[in-house]
Amino acid sequence: MGPADRRVLYISYNGMLQPLGQSQVIPYLKGLARRGFDLTLLSFEHDQAHTPAGREQCARLKLELSAANIDWHWLKYHKRPSLPATGYDVWAGIRYCKRLARPKTFAMVHARSHIPATIALEFKNRTGARMIFDIRGLMADEYVDAGHWRRDSTAYRVTKKFERRAMSRADGIVTLTQRIWPIISDWDGLRGREVPHEVIPCCADLDRFRFSPEARVEERRNLGIEDRFVVVYSGSIDGWYLTAEMADFFAVLLRTRKDACFLWLTQANHERLESLMQSRGIDSRDYRILASAPRDVPRYLAAADVGLAFIKPCFSKLASSPTKYAEYLGCGLPLIINAGVGDSDALVREHQAGVLIDAFAEPDYLTAIEHLTSFTRQPHETRPRMRLVAERLFDLETVGVEDYVRLYERVLGLTPADA
Repeated sequence: MGPADRRVLYISYNGMLQPLGQSQVIPYLKGLARRGFDLTLLSFEHDQAHTPAGREQCARLKLELSAANIDWHWLKYHKRPSLPATGYDVWAGIRYCKRLARPKTFAMVHARSHIPATIALEFKNRTGARMIFDIRGLMADEYVDAGHWRRDSTAYRVTKKFERRAMSRADGIVTLTQRIWPIISDWDGLRGREVPHEVIPCCADLDRFRFSPEARVEERRNLGIEDRFVVVYSGSIDGWYLTAEMADFFAVLLRTRKDACFLWLTQANHERLESLMQSRGIDSRDYRILASAPRDVPRYLAAADVGLAFIKPCFSKLASSPTKYAEYLGCGLPLIINAGVGDSDALVREHQAGVLIDAFAEPDYLTAIEHLTSFTRQPHETRPRMRLVAERLFDLETVGVEDYVRLYERVLGLTPADA
């Protein structure tokens, strides 16, 4: 088959200067390009990219991507007012895709989430290209679960309408979890259809996220926590992330382990965390709050003993795959996570990757702490086991890229020898 059979237009509503673009788009595309796919990327860049410094970053990144055989184009992301701004971005994306299609023909368009799927659907209808709908989450249901929309609202109904259209026309589907597929495969648009499907969780670059004994010693010394039992949380706070409940858990842990220390890694509001810890009587000596740069996160994770993440359990979160699970496990940390989020239940119960919280209450916390000792008693055995779980389930190259390659081959009608 000729090169045209490998030409893919990839549309992302996340910007490539954002953390998600850096960790969850670019590495996958580089892997696909190495496997012989001719990739054109269209992204929507936030205000940061349109400053003088941002334009310089974009210019450097464009050269880097070009060297990897990825042709990058970008449009400005508009945020407010929400619905009109999104509508404008869809219109601008459709127009720009027409322009991209003039010099070359694309065999497939890959839409990363719902807004790109709306653009990709029009592109497919006009050009006949095959289409992958990469469902990163249930957009309309997330807005309802977050309390922003009602199920009878116009915004919800319109979003679900476009979701059904995209599902009904997609030639391939990606979900982040096994848990959600039996549910959405019975929805209008997918019910009764034999459509290629892959479950591809949010993976991590495990060359970066790995346990380092040297980093552990150095960071624990720098933070003054050499002899402490360290619980780490990395990422955003509040919203979907149950920050108060994580502080509650640590307060209970501290009563049972006087040597416990909480390490918060976040760019978010530090005053909010200070207030939460102080209101629970947690002394400042028993926690640290660090606004760590992404490049430093693996070093701080190496300093920890367990990774914590409590996320609001609700219907839409059955479709979610938190990247922090992969990062914690890659660094050898057993997980303390709650049930009802994506494949978290199976991750703990089938793969023995840590302990599971069924309810946010002290008795459940105490039970989890008791079970946690089986992981922390022999850290030299636990860390390699957690790393193996990460390699089996969340390695960006051997799991994420390979699963995308397999789906691309199926949707494009390529054999492995062709691709």
